[in-house]
Amino acid sequence: MKVLVIGSGAREHALCRSLFLDPVVTELHCAPGNAGIAEVAQLHQVDALDKEAVAALATGLGVGLVVVGPEAPLVAGVADAVREAGIPVFGPSAEAARLEGSKAFAKDVMAAAGVPTARSYVCTNADEAGQALDAFGAPYVVKDDGLAAGKGVVVTADLEAAKAHAAHCERVVVEEFLDGPEVSLFAVTDGETVLPLQPAQDFKRALDGDEGPNTGGMGAYSPLPWADPKLVDEVLGSVLQPTVDEMRRRGTPFSGLLYAGLAITSRGVRVIEFNARFGDPETQVVLARLKTPLAGVLLAAANGTLADLEPLRWSDDAAVTVVVASHNYPGTPRTGDPITGLDEVAERDAPSAYVLHAGTRREGDAVVSAGGRVLSVTATGADLAEARRRAYTAVDRIGLDGSQHRTDIAAKAAEADV
Repeated sequence: MKVLVIGSGAREHALCRSLFLDPVVTELHCAPGNAGIAEVAQLHQVDALDKEAVAALATGLGVGLVVVGPEAPLVAGVADAVREAGIPVFGPSAEAARLEGSKAFAKDVMAAAGVPTARSYVCTNADEAGQALDAFGAPYVVKDDGLAAGKGVVVTADLEAAKAHAAHCERVVVEEFLDGPEVSLFAVTDGETVLPLQPAQDFKRALDGDEGPNTGGMGAYSPLPWADPKLVDEVLGSVLQPTVDEMRRRGTPFSGLLYAGLAITSRGVRVIEFNARFGDPETQVVLARLKTPLAGVLLAAANGTLADLEPLRWSDDAAVTVVVASHNYPGTPRTGDPITGLDEVAERDAPSAYVLHAGTRREGDAVVSAGGRVLSVTATGADLAEARRRAYTAVDRIGLDGSQHRTDIAAKAAEADV
């Protein structure tokens, strides 16, 4: 089977890596890709947001499956255009992708489906936002209603900072603060059957100790040794299946990857947000543990045959991803800096540790930085402690002037201190 992956980040590199290792995949293509993806897939310089161009590329290549990675192409209707061309696609329609594209829409769906989530107000001006912030009190949670590349949420004890964020957004959702650890749980669905994957936890803040500004994610790990063994079944029954059922009831079935960001609160599991695609950097650790070949799972979701699949097989190993970010991230990043040590990691640490590219490009014989999050260094091990050691050993081999990374990814979990 020929497969085309849409996107250019570490999530797409992780997807491409898993698909490249899948024996049923005979040709792998990616648009537009990056320097790392080029090692496993043929790249095509097509704008991921241009739905007609993506559909034309898929048709011209004769692929049997298109996998849309990022949220923006989904909201732009890329999956719709590919489906209209008669090609199976893993990714929801633009209408269904509103679960991520609009926080207010997601709240409405959750209310109709009886899904537990934070109390909230949708605000369209400063007065409404101020009243909502006063109603909930600190810590204040303010979310941009639209897409914001994982950086549209402010959680702060500073009322003025919360108001300032609200003022910069056309429409915001102000929520009550949810206590407790956060969990990311992905589910593959064909619009009826829901197949949950293994849970992961990511780290949103830029600095150690969960300090600093919010980012798109600085690292992740899986499994979660501290989580209730019944968590996945509980979330399937109370969150994932009801949401998929409600979307189908509305006439906009959700097919693809439904990502539930959860808080394990003192009052039980609550949904923080939905995403309509694989999360980044959680995908890197979840796919590192998946033993079932990936292409068949994604194709079954695209074709509506998930119910016929055998249960997924998982490695008992743990996985840890550490994001290496460029200078000044999550502000305006510095780009164009040479990256060294990639060959050394491949020679000395593989296959237990490897580098997934995010913001990179090739200039001649060199690989240089081309974005905020540059690399996701991923490792597996018998437990989280071993996976951490391997990941950070690989990180230490990499050179990128001015780069930054957190040193505490999965540290508390490895020490059973969550």
